[in-house]
Amino acid sequence: MQRAADVAGAGTRPPKRQGGDPKAGARPAQPSNRARARVKGHTGDPLASTASPDFAPDVYILRVRLEETGEVFRVANCRNDMTVRELKEELDLMVGIPFNLQRLHFLDQGTLMDDATLKFYDVIPGAVISLCIWHYDGWTELVLAAVEGDPSKMSCLGISEDTYYRTANSQHFKGEQWRQWTAQRAFVALYISAHRGHVDAVQYLLELGANCLAKSPLGRTPLHVVAAMGRTDCIQPLLEHGASIHDKDLKNDTPVTIARRLKRGNLERKLFLLYWMIKSGNRNPNLAGRDASEKSTRGL
Repeated sequence: MQRAADVAGAGTRPPKRQGGDPKAGARPAQPSNRARARVKGHTGDPLASTASPDFAPDVYILRVRLEETGEVFRVANCRNDMTVRELKEELDLMVGIPFNLQRLHFLDQGTLMDDATLKFYDVIPGAVISLCIWHYDGWTELVLAAVEGDPSKMSCLGISEDTYYRTANSQHFKGEQWRQWTAQRAFVALYISAHRGHVDAVQYLLELGANCLAKSPLGRTPLHVVAAMGRTDCIQPLLEHGASIHDKDLKNDTPVTIARRLKRGNLERKLFLLYWMIKSGNRNPNLAGRDASEKSTRGL
């Protein structure tokens, strides 16, 4: 099976048929016989007692392991006809790793292609899918530093224009190309730090110049992942640097609608309260809360 190309830039949206045959309509390679045998219980795999994909429930749970850290995330509402791309879109919010930096693996089938379905790869309820970070251009080191929330490590990994950090890809960049490269890395560091709730790191990156209005390839801002994870402490610094609760991603979701969908009522209220405090310049939370309530009831 041809592996997904690792040349997609961190700031661009991956092509629809990432890693697929360049000829239109070409069918992806079939999963290996060994993988099928493991899923069906021919090698004593502990997953053998679980029903095969053909008899899987309509909606089920998967576990995703971030290999670089060992963290395991529980992903609900998975389906047989769910594509790998759709799963990665969910992981963008749940794990905080931008869509274009994700590499998914299941058993020994190599990198999973975006257009293929979970059923195509014989993924079964309760299975564990491996999530890895693309290693090109020094992304792995930066992602791990952001997961830790360590400003000293991030500062050495190309997040500002005056950095001495270089990769094989960036060593010849100059001018605007260099500014865009460092700005993209600062944004990714901010995105992940905000997702993990590292307030000090978020404040550091914002003061360094990281753009909280920039968007991931799925159109999401750091405030989207803050809303998804309920990181209330990270709301105010983002809003004070210009973040908006009304920015929409490619699915037309705002941070507020994500908080509502995930039943994070306290965070939704705090988003409105702090937003109107900052917009109005009023530091009285009671008055700001009243204004926010009036605006929200009028359908803003």
